[in-house]
Amino acid sequence: MMIYDRVALLGLGLIASSMGHAMKAAGLAGEITGYARSAETRDIAREVGFCDRVCDRIADAVADADLVVLAVPVGAMGDVAAAMAPYLKPGATVTDVGSVKQAVVEAVSPHLPDGVHFIPGHPLAGTEESGPRSGFATLFRNRWCLLIDAEGTDPEAMARLRALWEGMGANVDVMDAAHHDVVLAVVSHTPHLIAYTMVGVAEHVRRVSDSEIIKYSASGFRDFTRIAASDPTMWRDVFLTNKDAVLDILGRFSEELFVLQRAIRTGDGQHLHDYFTRTRAIRRSIVEAGQDTAAPNFGRGGRDEA
Repeated sequence: MMIYDRVALLGLGLIASSMGHAMKAAGLAGEITGYARSAETRDIAREVGFCDRVCDRIADAVADADLVVLAVPVGAMGDVAAAMAPYLKPGATVTDVGSVKQAVVEAVSPHLPDGVHFIPGHPLAGTEESGPRSGFATLFRNRWCLLIDAEGTDPEAMARLRALWEGMGANVDVMDAAHHDVVLAVVSHTPHLIAYTMVGVAEHVRRVSDSEIIKYSASGFRDFTRIAASDPTMWRDVFLTNKDAVLDILGRFSEELFVLQRAIRTGDGQHLHDYFTRTRAIRRSIVEAGQDTAAPNFGRGGRDEA
């Protein structure tokens, strides 16, 4: 069922390209336009074909669009919003797919004209790949998309955006921006920072050669490297714009780590066993919620399971 006559995708990486593929597969948009700052990215997007039209000017991409999706790094949201604002049609909805919400609200809202609805969003889906070739239609299937409901949000605009994400296979929940940023600091931002740090530690261990680190990589370190392969520009912006929540969770992590260090140092096996038993239950809950699989190698055998 078509939900929007025209959708404009600004930024043509993994999420936007996956949205384009998913909307085309389900017939959710009459026309999909796209824009990226890089001419090379625009050329690749034309080749891949997840947009009906890839435009060389942001004005042409957003003209007459019913929905505009900001799929650029968080640090660029404000500049893109300012550039597109004069060309937005009255009644259009603007959303985004950034991993931080409060900073995006503060950067984008001041530029939008009256009569344009802004509903921030965040699909909790992705892979370590990036760029317009990396998208695929099933990326959002059975994944969560969080939408931000602020005071004055138009109910009809919210309902249409929710229907779009559900049409692409996502589960949708609604929360406020501040709560979103705390939740994501726990489930995404801090784990990514820890992964980057662990890979950095391995790089600096002089007693083990690079070839041995690669040759003997077990599943734990291998998964760290998969996470740490994510787009560096995106994650730089995430940490700079959600620093308060991330620093708070890092402090809590440090406290937990200190307790485990002491248990190891003192030989407190019972504490370690009890702790690992409690944390193992979290993993089981994630599998039961359908957010991962208990299949061997965590089911990571193909793109459709990312």
